[in-house]
Amino acid sequence: MNEFGGNWTEKKIEILIEYAKAYLTIMNINASKYNWDLLYFDGFAGSGQIQGDEDKTTTITGAARRILEIEQPRGFDLYYFVEKEKKYADLLRNETIPFYPNKKVHVVNEDCNIKIESLSRFLSNKGKRFKALAYIDPCGMQLNWKSLQTLEKHSVDVWILVPTGMGVNRLLKNDGNISNAYSNKLEQFLGMSRQEIFSYFYKESQILTLFGEETIMTKEQNAIERSAELYKERLKSLFKFVSDPYILKNKMNSVMFHFFMASNNKNASRIANQIIKKYNNLNY
Repeated sequence: MNEFGGNWTEKKIEILIEYAKAYLTIMNINASKYNWDLLYFDGFAGSGQIQGDEDKTTTITGAARRILEIEQPRGFDLYYFVEKEKKYADLLRNETIPFYPNKKVHVVNEDCNIKIESLSRFLSNKGKRFKALAYIDPCGMQLNWKSLQTLEKHSVDVWILVPTGMGVNRLLKNDGNISNAYSNKLEQFLGMSRQEIFSYFYKESQILTLFGEETIMTKEQNAIERSAELYKERLKSLFKFVSDPYILKNKMNSVMFHFFMASNNKNASRIANQIIKKYNNLNY
């Protein structure tokens, strides 16, 4: 099973499941009016089980299996689970397909970025027939911005876990001395140039030294919050509506991720914000 999870993982999955049930309820009401097929896409599906971090004996049922368990008011017409690690993909396949023989379940061992672009082509070719709910849940910065860009203007609601504390902030070194590898990763993840990233996260100032003036870079103190605000604005360049984030923290109360929903449907954003507000309030 995946060795990564805890209380915050469970809350994130509960938010997704609550939204999926609301989504399916609305789609079911409109079924007689619109002949839509519903697709669920999970870009980092894992093994189906997550080991809790409180102790090594507890397990958390992953989002893939939780989604498949939804029967009322209806399920999805097609389930597409992507997992890059072969051992996890094999475990997920064994934990899902045999137990849901009446559902169209696909488990593929592939990179999420490749399959997001495939999803975009699929939605383009099928026109308005398919409506999609996508869950993109990386543990780090594996999602490339250029892949996400391909979903622009499609009829897809996307839940995205953004590693603001776990990823972006860790690569932004305090003195601005970022390696080329880290810089390239930030550029791929944010879809921005190195200069744009530096201008947003750092302040440049001059100090006097024995050898004259020297330029120093100072990292913004609220870099995690700024990275969440930045990613939200970036999402708004692709989708008409982006929810407020659900903020995920670890046991030390440190921010790890921000969880957003992006859609071209205003009602979808309203429902997502209602759910997120409820769970954020539970944190206090």
